[in-house]
Order: sequence, then structure tokens, then C-alpha cells
Amino acid sequence: MPSSRSVILAGATGLVGDEILHQLLGDPDVTQIHVVTRRPIAVSSPKIIVHQSQDLTVTHWQPEWAVPLQGYIALGTTKKIAGSNKALEDIDLHLVVKVARMMAVMGVKHVSVVSSMFAHHWSPSHYLRCKGKMERALSEMGFERLLVARPGPLLGQRDVERKDEQMLQRIMPIFKPFLAGPFADVEPVEAVRVARGMIHALTEQNWPGRLDMRILPGRVLTLS
Repeated sequence: MPSSRSVILAGATGLVGDEILHQLLGDPDVTQIHVVTRRPIAVSSPKIIVHQSQDLTVTHWQPEWAVPLQGYIALGTTKKIAGSNKALEDIDLHLVVKVARMMAVMGVKHVSVVSSMFAHHWSPSHYLRCKGKMERALSEMGFERLLVARPGPLLGQRDVERKDEQMLQRIMPIFKPFLAGPFADVEPVEAVRVARGMIHALTEQNWPGRLDMRILPGRVLTLS
């Protein structure tokens, strides 16, 4: 991995995406951060190049800009916020896949994407099924590295609070002693640790052989 690098990030206004952006800003090896967004971002830096459009496309490119070899995708919503199952699918599946394809065309080789614990393309849950289909689509795009982060409920300050996450944060201390096996990772995880784990894992030197996809559950995303 080159010591000086350019990266691209979609979803910087969300909980995990905002943490990714701030951690990338603090990395002296990151020289450019291309932020693909639908809304203005509150952060400014000479490192940041903003690409703002409603469909999250990069519409212009300067010859002096280095090709970003790493891409981070932290897009997602809920049915309540989106308004319907179809609207949720448009974002959590189709928009994420579209952004990943755009990154591939740009020359991005290594991608890290936020999914969800228990995601599977056969899941009876529409939300988890969309996440699973998204994971499968990205795994077929030929990226040299694909990191899928599957955190449980997220901790952190959102612009728009999610009541389901707030409720889980309150009741999880009661049930935590009884969680075991596959449910041990259901405990909430801080967004800052998810972001740190995504960046650390994607940039590590000892990526295993020809493996093109990794799944990081919530507990693994506590890397320091």
C-alpha cells in the first residue's frame, strides 16, 4: 500500500461516514479525499474535494487529481426514514451498487462498505435481504480487496436519531450477560470504532492472499 494515497468516500454525512471522514483527515498519508454527497458537508479541509449531486455521481475530474485506489461506502437508511420498502431498496441496494460500479470505473481497487449484522440475500427481513444482495453484487465486481463491515446497533450522535437504536442502547445492558454464540456481537458498537476498523483492515499490509472479500462483524471492529 503506497504511503501517500487518494481516497473516495460516499456517505460522509451519515454516522459512520462522518467518522471515516474525520479519521482520514487525521491520517498524514491521505493527501486527497473525494467526498461524493447529496448534501453539503460541514467539514472543510484542503484535502477534501466535494462532488455534490443528487444521484451521487462524479461529473468532473481534474487531470492533476490522483486516482483514488481506496473507496469507502457508508450509505444506508431505514424503512421509516425512506418511507417504503422500495425506497429503502433504492438506497441500501441499488444506490450502493451504483456507487461501487462508479468507483470501479474510476480505478478504485480496494473498497470498504458498511452492511449490517445478519445480512443475507435470502433473509426474510427486507432490510437484511437488501444488505445481503448488495454484498453479493459488490463481491462480483472484481475489486482486489472488498471489506464488508457488519456492525450491530450503532452508537453515536446522528443528525436524525433512530428510535430503534436508542431503545437497544437502553435495554442491551440488561440482556448482555445472556448473549452468547452468534448473538454475542449484537451489543451496540461505537461508530468511531467501526470507522477505525474499516480503515485499519483495508490498509493493512497482510491482506490474506487472493481472498477478495472479508466480513468484519461488530466485535472485530474494535481494532485499536
